[in-house]
Amino acid sequence: MAYEQRKYSLTLAFSLLVLIYIGRLFYLQIIDKSYQLSAENNVLKFVVEYPERGLLFDRNGKLLVYNKVSYDLTVIPNKIKPFDTTFVCNTLSISKDELKKLLQKAKKYSRYKESVIVKMLSEKESYSIQENLFRLPGFGLQKRLIRSYNDTIAPHLIGYIGEVTKKDIERDSYYKQGDYIGKTGIEAYYEKILRGKKGVSIYMVDVHNRIKGRFAEGKYDTLPQRGKNLTVTIDADLQRYTEKLIRGKIGSVVAIQPKTGEILTFVSSPKFYADSLNGRNRAKYYRKLVRDPLKPLFNRAIMSKYPPGSTFKVANALIGLQEGNLFPNTYYSCHYGYHVGGVSVGCHGHKSPLDLYESIQMSCNAYYCNVFRHILEDKHFSDIHESYGTWRKYVISLGFGNKLGIDLPNESGGFIPKSSYYDKYYGKKGWKSLTIISLAIGQGEILVTPLQLANFASTVANRGYYIIPHTVREIEGEKLPPKYNIHHFTAIDQKYFDEVIKGMDLAVNGGQGATARIAAIKDIEVCGKTGTAQNPHGIDHSVFMAFAPKDNPQIAVAVIIENGGYGASIAAPIASLVIEKYIKGKTERQYLEKYVENYKPKQKK
Repeated sequence: MAYEQRKYSLTLAFSLLVLIYIGRLFYLQIIDKSYQLSAENNVLKFVVEYPERGLLFDRNGKLLVYNKVSYDLTVIPNKIKPFDTTFVCNTLSISKDELKKLLQKAKKYSRYKESVIVKMLSEKESYSIQENLFRLPGFGLQKRLIRSYNDTIAPHLIGYIGEVTKKDIERDSYYKQGDYIGKTGIEAYYEKILRGKKGVSIYMVDVHNRIKGRFAEGKYDTLPQRGKNLTVTIDADLQRYTEKLIRGKIGSVVAIQPKTGEILTFVSSPKFYADSLNGRNRAKYYRKLVRDPLKPLFNRAIMSKYPPGSTFKVANALIGLQEGNLFPNTYYSCHYGYHVGGVSVGCHGHKSPLDLYESIQMSCNAYYCNVFRHILEDKHFSDIHESYGTWRKYVISLGFGNKLGIDLPNESGGFIPKSSYYDKYYGKKGWKSLTIISLAIGQGEILVTPLQLANFASTVANRGYYIIPHTVREIEGEKLPPKYNIHHFTAIDQKYFDEVIKGMDLAVNGGQGATARIAAIKDIEVCGKTGTAQNPHGIDHSVFMAFAPKDNPQIAVAVIIENGGYGASIAAPIASLVIEKYIKGKTERQYLEKYVENYKPKQKK
């Protein structure tokens, strides 16, 4: 009896398993098609359809960057028949040995699958090959879109694209070998917005990779989605003009619209030509750029760090006013510099004593050595660490010492040393205000980027706040990130900015002793501050920051020219012309343009 019962149970269990198995097969083969697709993968050909990359326009709607059709030469080795090798070699400007190696490489990859052997043919090359494809069995042309430029302007801002690396693919599985990606500038920062989304077409092929038709009549194909267009913040005409002014010089010019934080012009010199980073000669041109001792690929506007020189006196004036160590009617004397306790900081000849406004107008070193020491030696601080820490917090609030957060890769934060920096070199009790007196005049360890200096000019123009500088004004169908609308207020009260602005006004528009009179513009009230940044490697750098008009400012600008000498020598004239061009739409001082264009900074010692 027990045996019969066990036999019955086993038979029932086996029958249930068979029914479950049959049911599963029915579901997989009749209802669920995914396994069918998987099984057929070995006879399907997936062809990626690349999207159009988003276009770039300037703030006035002028097209800057677009897409152009280019072609790659492809080959299927097993379809090759005897062909005119001389024609192919002459058309592509390669030797027969090179062609032989390319074909061997393709054959090694696969005798039956198509592979690219020559990328990005020129228009002339692709046209010639297209006309003669009937004579080239096994060869073909594969379309691709490459970037093209309406102008040569702003390569450091716009950036360029290039083929993905192994690391790019590891970081983002979206990319496959042979894809292109933004490498620098806006092209890199906004890559995911500009690139769009790939599509795919699925074809049925035989064992020799010959297409037999669309799989499932295209039911599983997907269309590519083009990238979104961007309106960038720069004014193309102003950018072109500024690049003309700085040509032949090493340095940077950055201009910002104070009320919005939008970058109006962004120049790093020397420049490179993004269009030359397309095509088969890209590698050769890139190697040339990398080997160039002037480093044209280096984005000086956001990566170079310089002492701000006397432009930093404005920051120390603001801190002194805020802390109550300085007042507009505070007078200090200057005897060709500041000379105390064996320390000597030289200064040029000018009237003495001076008040706050005159100290900015005439850029007195001795005045700011006194201001700096009074800040750090104020008796309400317990020691130098507390007073210096307070001073540093003010400086950081003015936009120095950290990355500002511009929408470009590789921004530098500059350098404002912490107390621990000096502790390391002098010991905790081994330094005092006189030890670091060079910070009073923007020298010593302080380093800023041209972007930070332009942002500081914008902050002063706004009377105490800035909006993070940014390069994109509009994203098609999207809003800008909220961070580009936030007002970042400094730790300085608004009323004190009005006091330093009076001095900056006098520096440009004042009488005898004004250091930046060369920057004055008829009918435009420019406020500015010169700087001469000491350079341990050679001739001093020429530095200038300014904004205009004084009331309701429209533009703030910073210029740093390496080995340019005094701030008024070359940086101030460039900034003045940029301001005039932007506000008036034209420049009336041809004599100054000629002076700037012919000015040749001295070479490094």
